[in-house]
Amino acid sequence: MSDLTGETPEAPEPTPEGAIPSVAARLALYQRAGGVITPILTALIAFLIGGLVVYATTGKNPVSTYKAIFKGSGLSWLSPVSVHWHTFYPNGIDWTGWDTNNLTALNLQQTLIIVTPLILTGLAVAFAFRCGLFNIGGNGQYTVGAITAVQFGIWFSGLPGPLHVIIAMIAATLAGAAWGGIAGLLKATTGAHEVITTIMLNWIALWVGSYLVGFNGPLQDPRQISAPVTRPIAQSAHLHVFWGNPLLQGLHVGFFIALAALVVYWILLNRTTLGYEVRAVGFNAEAARYGGISVKRNYFLAMAISGAFAGLAGSIDLLGWQFNLDLTTVQSVQIGFIGIAVALLGRNSAVGILFSALMFGALLNGTSSRNLDPSIFRPELAGNLTRIIQGLVVLFVGADLLILYLWQARKKVRLSQRKGAEQA
Repeated sequence: MSDLTGETPEAPEPTPEGAIPSVAARLALYQRAGGVITPILTALIAFLIGGLVVYATTGKNPVSTYKAIFKGSGLSWLSPVSVHWHTFYPNGIDWTGWDTNNLTALNLQQTLIIVTPLILTGLAVAFAFRCGLFNIGGNGQYTVGAITAVQFGIWFSGLPGPLHVIIAMIAATLAGAAWGGIAGLLKATTGAHEVITTIMLNWIALWVGSYLVGFNGPLQDPRQISAPVTRPIAQSAHLHVFWGNPLLQGLHVGFFIALAALVVYWILLNRTTLGYEVRAVGFNAEAARYGGISVKRNYFLAMAISGAFAGLAGSIDLLGWQFNLDLTTVQSVQIGFIGIAVALLGRNSAVGILFSALMFGALLNGTSSRNLDPSIFRPELAGNLTRIIQGLVVLFVGADLLILYLWQARKKVRLSQRKGAEQA
């Protein structure tokens, strides 16, 4: 192919084998290595320290504890040869080993039910991060979405099932977007820090929700005067259970909606003008403004879209397995805060958030009193172990520079050892 002068440019000379790569090439390598190694090491260090805490405080074997948590999460069901893995299959793996009716399958269903909102609240944090914002308001946005979903689930009971579900979910998503958009609007117009405003909005959502579903509240079920709970949603608003027994909270189609949200997140950030502008503002707001990008507009849209993901999470839980909303749920929800750890460990990428949500979902379900064998570890303490690991993940997740420094230091040590050997 000729250049503008009509002459065919010479092909670049191949880099000789063993040549020292350029600074840019080395930086790209470090960034790629950090993108994979950092979250893995973060999780390993968190589990290691958590295991040391288990041994120091209870004397229990950390390995046995983690095995019991893994078993309780149901993840072993994904390997049909996990029980007889030593058996040789001459014709390949015996996939008939997947029994969908055993306890392990039930545990995995419960884990994936937890993973579903974790994916969405993780996206709610990650999208704001990409715009340089820190969305602490996932809890409030989730609560607003759940409240909206329960009301729309009670209304329109005459509609056919799929249409009723879609209307309730859209309404909850828009409610979450509006709640998140308030923080974005305040950031864009007054410069109010989103961390402060989202924390305040969390408390507003909590107490407004407590009023609505509490005793004598507008949404309290009049048939249960002694219980602060809303009326159950109509049957037509229930999400379809595609795996497991609906009476035992089988896995619903909301899981696929969460997976679709991961795809939407990736496309929105990497294949749209809006995603380009959001990332540009996140890299350098002043440079983006100089380039003609409206920083204020992107602040508002980023927080609104983040709120939409969290509001959708609230609707999926409500329509998928809760079916009504009670005061205890409104005041004890922590899914938005766990979403922060999910986004941080997943490094704000779609694939990373998926695996991070799976890890935290397995921890939450595997440490429940129903699943964890009390002879191995006391279930009432296991929840604290989950929170310890979650906190350690947040603590160590910013270890990019440390990991890269150790990576470079290791190379320097090996190089000096090689030079010393050559001189000797």
